[in-house]
Formats: sequence, structure tokens, C-alpha cells
Amino acid sequence: MIALISPAYAEGGAAADSGIFNLVLLAGFVVIFYFLMWRPQAKRAKEHKNLIASLAKGTEVVTGGGVLGKVSKVDDNYVVLEVSEGIEMKFQKSSVAAVLPKGTLKSI
Repeated sequence: MIALISPAYAEGGAAADSGIFNLVLLAGFVVIFYFLMWRPQAKRAKEHKNLIASLAKGTEVVTGGGVLGKVSKVDDNYVVLEVSEGIEMKFQKSSVAAVLPKGTLKSI
């Protein structure tokens, strides 16, 4: 049956140049990845680094685990939080998630 069907050949049509299209598509994905993922993450990391650097005695903070406390001592890698009157807990500086407004913790 194959011998009865003659092969079809393309006539001198222009060759499709998909190489440039693929490069443009790849560049578009890189730009989208940069603006939607990489840049916001770098911005958050920079803000967190500034937050960690600004910790001082008396600052009211919340940790990543949800523990609220007032900073009583700051070390190079650790921070000591007073979570209740007379009760202090030691945390890594990187575990501090946010600084609270002054006066949030009235019981300490």
C-alpha cells in the first residue's frame, strides 16, 4: 500500500525561524521570574536584615513562633526577651519576625 502513495515534498517555502522566538520567550520568562519572585524576596530579606540590626533594649517584638516579648539583652547572634515579669527567654536574632509599636505589651 505504501508503494502506491507518492511522497509529498514541500515546495520552496520560507524556513520558519523559531530560534529568535524561543529566545524572546525565554527572556520573557526570566523577566517575569525576576519581577514576581526574586525581587520581592530580596526586598523582604533586606527589610528583615534591617529589622534585626535595629534591635535594641526595650524594643517590643514578636518571634516567628508567636512569642511576644520585650528585648532585655542583645548579643551578636542572640536576643533575650522578657516574656513576663521576671521570665526571660533566649532566641536567635533571626527568629524575630516583627517589631511591635511601643506600649503594646503593658503587662511586662
